[in-house]
Parts: sequence; C-alpha cells; structure tokens
Amino acid sequence: MVNEKKNIKEEILKILYLAKGETISGVNLSDVLNISRVAVWKHIKALKESGFDVESRPKGYALLNHDDLLLPFCFKEEFQNKIFHFPELETTMDKAKFLAKNDAPHLSVVIAENQTTGRGRMNRKWFSSKGGLWFTLILKPDTPPPLAYIYNFAASLSLSKSLKRLFDVNVSVKWPNDLLLNGKKLAGLLSEMETRGDMVEFLNIGIGINVNNQPQKNEPKAISLKHVLQKSLSRRLILESFLHDFTNQIQKIDCPRIIGQWKKQTSTIGSQVRIETLTDFNEGIAVDVDETGALLIKNKTGEIKKIIYGDCFHT
Repeated sequence: MVNEKKNIKEEILKILYLAKGETISGVNLSDVLNISRVAVWKHIKALKESGFDVESRPKGYALLNHDDLLLPFCFKEEFQNKIFHFPELETTMDKAKFLAKNDAPHLSVVIAENQTTGRGRMNRKWFSSKGGLWFTLILKPDTPPPLAYIYNFAASLSLSKSLKRLFDVNVSVKWPNDLLLNGKKLAGLLSEMETRGDMVEFLNIGIGINVNNQPQKNEPKAISLKHVLQKSLSRRLILESFLHDFTNQIQKIDCPRIIGQWKKQTSTIGSQVRIETLTDFNEGIAVDVDETGALLIKNKTGEIKKIIYGDCFHT
C-alpha cells in the first residue's frame, strides 16, 4: 500500500534532484515509491504544470536546472528545517507574517516561485514572476524596536557582498535598502515589524532579486543578473550564500560597524537624490548616513536635512 502521508511529488523531485540531470525511468520511480506507472505519469504531469522543469525522455524523466531547485531538502542541513517553499503565493510577506505568529523559528525563510501581488515600498507593485528569487526572512531578535533598523542594513549589505563575491559584479546599495547594478534596480527589500511590550516580537524582511527573470518588460529601470551575465544562475546558491553571510553579520549587532561597512557599498552618498513619502518630498545631495540609518541631504539652500524614511531616487 502507498503511504498516503508521503508527499509523492516531493519524493519524485528528490529522486530526480539526486540524479543531477540524469534520466530516471518510470519503472524505477514506480518501484521506489510503490505506486503504479500511471500514477507516476500523473504526478510528473502535475509537477510540470506547477512549473518544475521536468523533462520527459524516451527512457524516463529528468530534472533540468536541478541546481536551481529551492525545496528544503536541496539546502545545506543547517537551513533545511527553516525553509518554507511554495510554488505560488500572493506575497511571501503575508505568509511569513502568518508563520511568524505560529512559531516559525528565527531565521526562517519563506520562498515563492511566483508572487501574484508582490509589493514594494509605498505599496508599489513588485513584478515577481518565475525565475526571480522572492523570499521573506523571519527574524526574532532580542532587541527593542528602535534598533530593528540595523537588520535591514545588515541584509542589504550581506546580499551585495554575496553577489559581488559569487559573480564579480559591481553591485551597490541604495538608501534605504535597494541594490543597484549598472545603475538599475537589481533587488529590493521591504520590512514589517510587530512588537510585544518594549521588544520586537518578529521582524520580517522581504527580499526580491531579479535573477533569471526579465523585469525590463514591466520595469525599464530594473535589471537581472541573467541579463548582465548572459547565463542562467542558481538561485539556491545565491540564497545559501546570502543566508550564510547574513547569519554571520548579525551574530554581534554593532550598529556603527554595520553602517560603516554599508556606506562603503553605497552609491547614494554623493548622488543627487529625491526622497518621496506619501505626502512630501525632499531633494538635494546625499552627504552621509548616520549611525541610526537616517540619510543626510544638503538642499539647494545649503541646509542639512535628516531623512528617516522614504523612497529614494537617484536623479
């Protein structure tokens, strides 16, 4: 009898993943999983319809782009129990909020292959189709709310360093927490926090990275790694490298150190900028970022203004 509690589709993906692109016969899958070949075919069909790159061959099936698979069993053991993977979500932020309230552990990661209503700052639509890396970090730091901002800076700093190390690309951070490549938007970060008393209950950081997708069709000022490097890349390699770097970065929270390192990676300081909120805007030359993460800009009258939040545009 088939174990009804077994996730057959995931078991098939695991077998194909371990084969690393080699063909596995339907007979082999049928024997290992103790299901009929017709059932195997139906599960394979469902996997294809869900967007998995499973190829049917004369002698069986193979998983294409196996290095790009984002299921928990594909990650290093230290991350496996903290990966929550979904083929499609409205937004990983909403799912992460639900999971954070239901005992998801610190440094959990909610991943979606596709988001139907992804959002950025100021409730702008974030186009997040298949091929990009869309995820939300669930953080449960033992810290008061006024210090939570540093985790956003640590995340953008870690991501920029990871991408530079992996692909030797000139990635810079843009205040407050976007990543630019060749002057165009490569990645965006968005955070949401809930508190309990005078401490953070959880801080969720949503991150969207244009990896193998084509964002230029909807966002002319965006760019993807595939477009620049002219090849498909492993999203799992990017995510694992980022998680490793970010975990190390936040082991000891030192705000001046993190902000200092962040400033070495930024293209905002020295740029002419326009900062927009829902009700106002400020323009000037970005001259610094202080230890609280606020942007200091000099306006046309020479006055230095401290900007705590807003959407930043390099002009």
